[in-house]
Amino acid sequence: MENSEEALNFVQGMEATALDNDAELGPIVKFVNMMLSESIKLKASDIHIEPYEKRFRVRFRIDGLLHEKIQPPPGVAAGLVSRLKIMSRLDIAERRKPQDGRLKVKTSQGQDVDFRVSVLPTLFGEKVVMRLLDKGNLKLDMTKLGFEDDDLQIFREKINEPQGLVLVTGPTGSGKTVTLYSALSSLNDPNINISTAEDPVEFNLDGINQVNVNADIGFDFAEALRSFLRQDPDVILVGEIRDLVTAQVAFKAASTGHLVLSTLHTNDAPSTVSRLLDMGVAPYVITSTVSLVLAQRLAGKVCERCKEPIKIDKKALIKAGALESEVDQYECMRGAGCAHCSGSGIKGRVAIYEVMTMNDVLREAILAGAGPVQIKKAALKGGMRSLRQAGLMKVKKGEVAFDQLLAMTVSDDEANR
Repeated sequence: MENSEEALNFVQGMEATALDNDAELGPIVKFVNMMLSESIKLKASDIHIEPYEKRFRVRFRIDGLLHEKIQPPPGVAAGLVSRLKIMSRLDIAERRKPQDGRLKVKTSQGQDVDFRVSVLPTLFGEKVVMRLLDKGNLKLDMTKLGFEDDDLQIFREKINEPQGLVLVTGPTGSGKTVTLYSALSSLNDPNINISTAEDPVEFNLDGINQVNVNADIGFDFAEALRSFLRQDPDVILVGEIRDLVTAQVAFKAASTGHLVLSTLHTNDAPSTVSRLLDMGVAPYVITSTVSLVLAQRLAGKVCERCKEPIKIDKKALIKAGALESEVDQYECMRGAGCAHCSGSGIKGRVAIYEVMTMNDVLREAILAGAGPVQIKKAALKGGMRSLRQAGLMKVKKGEVAFDQLLAMTVSDDEANR
């Protein structure tokens, strides 16, 4: 890891303490300063600090890929973790239970960056994963997220309706928060009352009432939602629908004159219906309340500085889902690897979206008791573009490498099995 020239001011509570890399600082403190500064400089999304039996390493996740940056001596592991615990206001004496915290840094250039800290006891010590929450890298312009033009138009129409439930699905780290914050940003207006319940609040958005839920004191998503309904809301964001109680309150709010945005953890948009049914939500409630389901993934973008054409076998493209009549139109690219992308061939990420609207075809299938495969077929028949199909469009334009597409999505045939 290279030494950074930036000095960091670590903010604990309301007070900032300057920690310059000078001779008066101990080696652990200097190493932590350098590590955090370097992660900001490289625009990493996560830092992984991992102890093993005979070694200790630090990895950065950059553009979705983990890169090993340094292997400090194993003897410094305990001190490094203790330093991070102190900065995050965690219990340094507790080494048997997981802990979650947060710390905030201010660079010498005035840039504020939050780190969400997770500490997990492992066989050979405590592993720390730090998620960088840099508001400067937060893209709130929906036109730059990766939507195809027709999908963006549908999404905008649905979030501008006065009521209904809009769900965003995908695994952890797929960009759901950015998509939802972008939607809230576009809706943020002095004439609209917007409230959010999050666990935790990742970015502070001016003009929006954001609430941290705390299950330890009984203030969960369902309780926050009930409170919001007494606060004269227009738009409500619920961080995640995890159980039937939260789902019931969210559906009630969405059917009584409020726009509700939330997330679910499902593999694709059609699976969301099955997940809600499994929770105990009635089919007629789903069909009358859900207006749109958006599934997404984040794919690495081909590095612009080292991209080069690559020949992909036509049979491979067709097997992946490309139309035989269009394979000659594909301008497939890959990154050869350069200093700009650290040799990975990937620089930046773009979202791939699957947009499913609640149309008549889909309603009929759900009310008829259709299973996941039938629901997906009904959604595709109703005009939905699957994740694989949306990804192929980006491969066709040379934005995403073909191997990235195969790694991030499954074929529609596999999904239907």
